[in-house]
Amino acid sequence: MTTDTPARLLTLLSLLQTPREWPGGELAGRLGVSRRTVRRDIDRLRELGYPVQATRGSDGGYRLVAGKAMPPLVLDDEEAVAIAVGLRAGAGHAVEGVDEASVRALAKLEQVLPARLRHRVSTLQAATTPLVSGDGASIAPETLTVMASTVAGQERLRFSYRAGDGTETRRLTEPHRLVSTGRRWYLVAYDLDRADWRTFRVDRVSEPFATGARFEPRELPTGSAAEYLRQSMHRQQETYEFSVTFAESADVVAQRLPAWLGAPEPLGDGGCRLRASTGDRLEWLAVRLLMTGFEFVVREPAELVDRVRELGARLSRAAGDA
Repeated sequence: MTTDTPARLLTLLSLLQTPREWPGGELAGRLGVSRRTVRRDIDRLRELGYPVQATRGSDGGYRLVAGKAMPPLVLDDEEAVAIAVGLRAGAGHAVEGVDEASVRALAKLEQVLPARLRHRVSTLQAATTPLVSGDGASIAPETLTVMASTVAGQERLRFSYRAGDGTETRRLTEPHRLVSTGRRWYLVAYDLDRADWRTFRVDRVSEPFATGARFEPRELPTGSAAEYLRQSMHRQQETYEFSVTFAESADVVAQRLPAWLGAPEPLGDGGCRLRASTGDRLEWLAVRLLMTGFEFVVREPAELVDRVRELGARLSRAAGDA
């Protein structure tokens, strides 16, 4: 019998979060209390915001249904480990659709995980290797969770940063937002030493350290962190407008391309055209188009036509053709 009311409520909530209807008598037996006590506990859960639905009948039943807001979840050990491992795997590779909200959730979960479960998560993570597309760089989930915590807590962040030319520097920042492009994670932050806003590729960050010093958030020069990152990347990189046509339908081609490249537009002949801009190397774009497995024709720019031609020649030589 569970005599401690808070512990009993948590046990009851854990049972109700299993997607089924629980007869009142079964709940009473599981908790070692009377049906009247179960009814009182159900009323307490409703007062806390949990939408518990009751059904009529000789025994009566209870189930947790969807509400207007999500109250706190109660997870058992296995569920907590499974969620943490899943979030770590997704966050570490900037998978499209796994954005800052997932990293915040991971940071919150790992903050409250007992040491024994945190060890299980780390052990399982170390023993598994996810199969990813290879388009993005791998990142230690701990790096993201430290950053997400400082963003949420408005806490200054110190870290080492390796620039594109290999130069190593130490940075002290006021982190604003984490932004995922689908292939990479970026940190948008105010660099205190340089007295200006900066963007940092997270895969080039090491030794992130939350200093504990709080700060008042500054206003970005642009409306959002995503827009600031877009403008920053546009300034730093030479961009190319390109146009490619495929003999396949737009829906079929879209399934083989990352969403950040844009959506193909249907053509009257049953094919489609992809028109977009990229700041990536044209060699990489040529390879990415080849990976679709579909026949395509590069319309522009001439530089991309040359890269595709060079790639085709190298592939022919690799196959032993004259």
